[in-house]
Amino acid sequence: MEIRPHRIIKRKKTRKIKVGNISVGGDSKISVQSMTNTLTTDVKGTINQILSLEEAGADIVRVSCPDEQSSKSIKEIVKEVNVPIVADIHFHYKRAIEAAKMGASCLRINPGNIGSKERILEVVKAAKDFNCSLRIGVNAGSLDRNLLEKYKEPCPEALVESAKYNIQLLEDNNFFNFKISVKSSDIFLTVKAYRKLSEICDYPLHLGVTEAGGLLTGSIKSSIGIGQLLMEGIGDTIRVSLSSDPIDEIKAGYEILKSLGIRSRGVNIISCPSCARQAFPVIETVKKLEEKLSHIKKPINLSIIGCVVNGPGEAAQTEIGLTGGGQDSNLLYLSGVPHTKIASSEIIDKVVKLVEEKVKEID
Repeated sequence: MEIRPHRIIKRKKTRKIKVGNISVGGDSKISVQSMTNTLTTDVKGTINQILSLEEAGADIVRVSCPDEQSSKSIKEIVKEVNVPIVADIHFHYKRAIEAAKMGASCLRINPGNIGSKERILEVVKAAKDFNCSLRIGVNAGSLDRNLLEKYKEPCPEALVESAKYNIQLLEDNNFFNFKISVKSSDIFLTVKAYRKLSEICDYPLHLGVTEAGGLLTGSIKSSIGIGQLLMEGIGDTIRVSLSSDPIDEIKAGYEILKSLGIRSRGVNIISCPSCARQAFPVIETVKKLEEKLSHIKKPINLSIIGCVVNGPGEAAQTEIGLTGGGQDSNLLYLSGVPHTKIASSEIIDKVVKLVEEKVKEID
């Protein structure tokens, strides 16, 4: 899809860092992340889930390291996957050191949980020694006690102050290969914190609304929070945090980027909600097409409109379009030009075939 002038987002230029073989920040593409929900000690199960996430389009995948056995399992995991692995360190700084030694590409530390300045500096040393990046993961649910006493409750100022303190720690120790997040489950708090942080630093920002909820509610909350920030040019990498299959996080992440014209992957179906004017069952048709076209990775725009009110206009702007017509005579468009009439019973097979042929043309 051609990016129209009114859709161009002026993105803030941040520093560029490396997470394994993936660049984050600067002029790099906005990467999409997720996190495994397997036990990291279940090496085979974790590898299989990471490979599934890779297939879905994940650029970076995080694994949980709550204990020594988990962090040491990274050594076997990184041998079998292609995406960079981020080790999520919970409370013990030693897990970060172990994960760095085992081949993690990035260490995610939560300043409110990991403890003293000395422990954070040991993590920095390990990151330097083993060429890891870091993510300063400030979270409203686990702020340092001193900040909670100062501000009385989680607020944007508290999240940003925590981030600033830890930025200074890393800079004072000549370490700059890091990104930052200031997450909350509250959309307003999250957006305000990222805005404030973006004003005072040029490090890449990892966006997310933490603990957003289930598939539907979490996707909506994340779309509002992440989408708003991206439209303001803020953000370099994203994770949609859902109580759902991690693959859903990747799908939702790409839908947010796709909706903003930032990054496309797979078939973008433009479809009407259906009404009494529909000439074929729109809802059922779209569901079947989403399923049968889920394997497509190339960006293609497809419009499925039930009648002629908006159908021709939408078809004019998509590679493949379908407009419902009377007496079971629907009209297919290719590149905005009327192509052929088609019966409702033939829609699924014909559209799938056309999309797959279009992919071969692109290749």
